[in-house]
Amino acid sequence: MDRTHVDHDHRGRSSECRLDKSIILKALDIQPGQTILDAGCGNGYMSKEFSRLVGPSGKVHALESDPERIEILREETVGTNIEPIQADITTPTPIEESSLDLVYLSNVIHGFSKNQMEGLQREVKRLLKPGARLAVVEIDKRETPFGPPMEIRFSPEELRRTIPLVPKATVEVNQFFYMQIFENR
Repeated sequence: MDRTHVDHDHRGRSSECRLDKSIILKALDIQPGQTILDAGCGNGYMSKEFSRLVGPSGKVHALESDPERIEILREETVGTNIEPIQADITTPTPIEESSLDLVYLSNVIHGFSKNQMEGLQREVKRLLKPGARLAVVEIDKRETPFGPPMEIRFSPEELRRTIPLVPKATVEVNQFFYMQIFENR
């Protein structure tokens, strides 16, 4: 598949109302004390869920390239275990190497160019502890009443061929979305 860059702007829209968070959280089995990266966190709705589950002994890095969204999230999360970071997961981040139990990306990969995908793969591999997981939520690669152009979507099979980690599970997280979980070996 040709992964040339296609400009895809969510224009501030969130997929929060379209995803079943309870299915996602159950499948991720997040434990107290874990360290999680919510990459492309948007308004931080999942970062806040992760924060609650990892508890005071855990940490959540909320990564977003949009400076306005990060500033709002910073204000909303003062005094919590959420660290908002303005950065892009396709380039080196200020997060410590081999420090993460989970990297979570929701509805962002379909907009990445080939170079961005390569950058994502390098950075995820750098950040994950051995045995840690990457969870990718994406929209189905079929006709849906909303979503990005079909040519930039990934099927679970294409995603498994693209991500150089061990595929563990594919979970349906709503009528039009799936989550693919990978493990770092």
